[in-house]
Amino acid sequence: MDILFLGTGASVPSRDRSPPCIALREGSDMVLFDCGEGSQRQLMISPVSFMKIRAIFISHMHGDHILGLPGLLQTMGLMGRKDPLLACGPTGFSAAVSSFLDACEGGIPYELGLTDMCGGDSVDMGGYRISAFEVEHGVEALGFVYEEESRRGLFDKRRAEELGLRPGPDFTMILNGETVRGVSPAEVIGPSRPGLRVVYSGDTAPCDTLLEAAEGADVLIHEATYASCDSELAAMHGHSTAAQAAETARAAGVKALMLTHISNRYDDPSVLEEEAKQIFGSTRAVRDLDMFTVSAKGVRSV
Repeated sequence: MDILFLGTGASVPSRDRSPPCIALREGSDMVLFDCGEGSQRQLMISPVSFMKIRAIFISHMHGDHILGLPGLLQTMGLMGRKDPLLACGPTGFSAAVSSFLDACEGGIPYELGLTDMCGGDSVDMGGYRISAFEVEHGVEALGFVYEEESRRGLFDKRRAEELGLRPGPDFTMILNGETVRGVSPAEVIGPSRPGLRVVYSGDTAPCDTLLEAAEGADVLIHEATYASCDSELAAMHGHSTAAQAAETARAAGVKALMLTHISNRYDDPSVLEEEAKQIFGSTRAVRDLDMFTVSAKGVRSV
């Protein structure tokens, strides 16, 4: 799985940071979390194609998280998109997007499924599931969990050969769940392995629902709008500090923490990264167009 950070800024963009937008890609399949202003241009200069997006999930209705969506939807139509697209967000999302598209008088020439979600709702994407949970931001706001289906256990080639199986058709059949030459799959294939889990906080103050959703995640993508020196502002506006994000990551037992939604008041985001690393070592403060590959072995920069 690849994670591409298209926009890592907060409410006010800067020359270095666009409003929030994150792409998760598995093979040719891609979903977006949030779609701030300018997201389609970020997609155009990135190594991924926005025509491959299957679904878009909007965390809440603040402008920095949704104002890029109508333009992206229309551009995909102008570029000849035919594949259906799912777009989900909190209560009122479907009506708001429909009204905006009607006002623009630009038809969408592909099937657009607009869906409102609440905490506890989920969407089966075939091979993985996107689940929503409520967070605390002063307005109705969601975080999301991207969770792959369990993966097949590891194949013990040496044991298979010892039991008389031959490379080629024998291996193919037993990996497909068939008993071959009296050997059952359970004899040469280990227990199923959990799929990857990536959790996106959206905008939120520290909360129990996020802590619960993030438990054991491979990656927690957490907003870090403020440094601890501005903790009063964070509390006032329903945001988190980098240290609070790190505390959540540590308590949830995640494998890696990625900080995003960084205020333009901080010229050097390493201040936030260092603050978080004092609490949770496996932390990165990400920048626009940073891309990472996530696997069972860990996270690496692309």
